[in-house]
Order: sequence, then C-alpha cells, then structure tokens
Amino acid sequence: MRAVVITEPGGPEVLRVLEVKRPEPGPEEVLVRVAASGLNRADILQRRGGYSAPAGSPDDIPGMEFSGTVEVLGPGASRWKVGDRVMGIVGGGAYAEWVACHEGSAMAVPEGVGPVDAAAIPEVFLTAFDAAILQAGLQGGDTLLVHAVGSGVGTAAVQLGRAWGAVVIGTSRTPAKLAASAALGLTHAVHADAQWPDRVLGLTQGRGADVILDLVGGPYLPGNQQVLALGGRHLVVGVPGGARSEMDLRALMVRRGTIRGTLLRPRSLSEKAELVAAFEERALPLLESGALRPVVDTVYPAAEAAEAHRAMELNRNFGKLLLAW
Repeated sequence: MRAVVITEPGGPEVLRVLEVKRPEPGPEEVLVRVAASGLNRADILQRRGGYSAPAGSPDDIPGMEFSGTVEVLGPGASRWKVGDRVMGIVGGGAYAEWVACHEGSAMAVPEGVGPVDAAAIPEVFLTAFDAAILQAGLQGGDTLLVHAVGSGVGTAAVQLGRAWGAVVIGTSRTPAKLAASAALGLTHAVHADAQWPDRVLGLTQGRGADVILDLVGGPYLPGNQQVLALGGRHLVVGVPGGARSEMDLRALMVRRGTIRGTLLRPRSLSEKAELVAAFEERALPLLESGALRPVVDTVYPAAEAAEAHRAMELNRNFGKLLLAW
C-alpha cells in the first residue's frame, strides 16, 4: 500500500509517499480502507523526532485519525461488518491507504457526513468531549473559555459547549477565526492580546470561566489564573505556545479551582473504547442530527502531505486539514 513515511526527522520535506507493507488486523481489530486522514499537531512533533508513537504503532508513519470502510475483520472482531463506514483513532499509522484499528476505537460515520469530511471528527471531538464534558463536568449555564478557538479541538469545543447549554467565550489572535467561530455558536469572541483576561472578566461581570480549555499552554497560565471562576476547572489540552510558566498556587487555593492535563493518544485501548462508547451515546446523535458538524479547512491529496504540514505550521487554518486517499 501507499503511505506517507517520515524518512528521517526534520521539516515537512522529509515526508514522502512510499510503498510499504499493508497491515494485517490482529485480534479484535478491523482493517479499514482509508478515505481520508486527519492532521494533528502531534504529527508535526513526531515528524521532527520529538514525539514517539505509542508501543505497537509505527514511528515512521504518522496519523492518529481516519475515516474509511471496513474491509477485513481480524480474529474475534464482531462490532463491525465488512462494508461499514467508520471513523476512528489510532496510536499512529493513519497516513496510509489502509489502517488496522481496534474495533472499540472506531465509530460509525454519521449519516449526512461525507467519507472524507468524517476524518475531521474523531480526534478533535473526542478530545473536546472528554476534556470539557467528562473531565470538567460542563453543564448548562456554565461559562466555557476556549483558547485557540479556530483550531480543530477549538471548533469542536465551541459546538459541544453550546450544545450543552454553556456560554462559550473563545480567544484567538486572528480576527478572521473569531468571526468564523460565530457561525459555530461562539457567544463572545476575544482577541488574544495582552488584555484578554480583562475582557473575559468584563464579559462575565468579574465572575470568570467555570471551565477553561487551554490549547495554547504556558503563556496563558497567568491569565487563566486570573479568570478561573470559584470552583473552576482548568484543562490543559495542548501546549504549542510553550510548556512552562509560573503559577500562583494561592490564586488556585482561593478559587478552590482545579487544573489538570490530558492527552488522548497514549491511553490504553480499554480507556479509548470507554471514551468512544460515551461519545457514541451522548454526542454522536448530535452529529447525526446536524447540531454538531466537522469543520474542514482544506483537503490535500495524500501526495501533498508535506504542503499540508507546512500549512499547519503556519497556523492559518480554521478547523481541520485532511489528506484524501
């Protein structure tokens, strides 16, 4: 099969489409003919040599999410049948024409969603759902603050927040991304300059945010401490802006707040299957109805994977970048 291969650690130019051995599905796995692969920032780190794939996943073929059609059932696999349209998450290897996936890490493609666009759903919606709904316990009437609101996880979080009845505040350094987020249900748009904490406090009458989804990292930590509401929950989901910053523990104590980090990729198969099952029950129907939708910026042919990585590094995309096979 053809796959996008990291030929050596480096820039986007090290990505090449090569012929490699097609995987065979193991116990309780399915082999999926891939329609499209989703890009994530972890793929860039892996390409640079700074983020190894989990055990059992290829280090030289990136890709953590896909959409496609089940073609082969592995031993003991019973959740799906040949011909089913699925989308799902893997530890790596999704930049390829075929991918082997544990049956519990796949979900049915919602009716009304195309086979390529479906690749924009799994990683970002599962991440946002797990962080905001399951871990932070977002409820109707809460205020949800989403940093980097134009990212893939950001666009998913805005939609989930509104579906759960929250007031959603989003930040971005790009005015066009803030404007585009309004169509997804963003309640308040905040330009991410040095005054963003003051604006968030102004919008909440000084109360702050009940749940913060931080997709930026270290540089926003002092501001997040300022705007965390009493009993607030601060989830660190990504750190592209940097992983280090100073923290005033007294501020956290006074607010009786919590801060926790979360990653989806290194979790066990059982943990991923539990998350998928919860998402199928509580959020997948909203994708079926159209209340939630995948947000796709650009679809690249798989042969243009290097160009897709360059685009992601420039941070100009709103929503997901995909590779079509």
